[in-house]
Amino acid sequence: MAQRNNAVPAQALELTLTRVYNAPCSLVFACWTENRHLKEWSAPHGFTMPHAEGKAEPGGSYRVCMKKPDGSEIWLHGIYKEVVPNRKLVMTHIWEQEDGKPGEETLVTALFEDLSGKTRVTLIQTGFESMASRDGHGEGWSECFERLESLLSKLSNMGIKS
Repeated sequence: MAQRNNAVPAQALELTLTRVYNAPCSLVFACWTENRHLKEWSAPHGFTMPHAEGKAEPGGSYRVCMKKPDGSEIWLHGIYKEVVPNRKLVMTHIWEQEDGKPGEETLVTALFEDLSGKTRVTLIQTGFESMASRDGHGEGWSECFERLESLLSKLSNMGIKS
């Protein structure tokens, strides 16, 4: 088994989260791939996302800015490795350091499963440099998923299906 960071097994540095949303796959997938929707949910509680750009296609890139409650900004970017509409997204996730250089790079896989009008999303993120980084991302993603649930409820109530 490959090991990193002072003999921590690579598997221990993997994050897996699963959520079921009361919304069709097409709408959940659109929320993951359309900038207008990403701005509404893809940051932890108290953060905003004033900038989101990208094209969800193999080889396409994205770049987003998350603004903290104190007004400071965190930027990240990545490349879409695989895009299967309503089924799967695989993308790099690279934090940008203050000097503009790339920081920690991980790989995010999001799997979408149709459950007869509901959608199961399984997020797998690998390549963390430490357990603390993995755990911090887990907390952040959990808050994002709560915000996604609220957005999906709002969109569904408006009659938006995709």
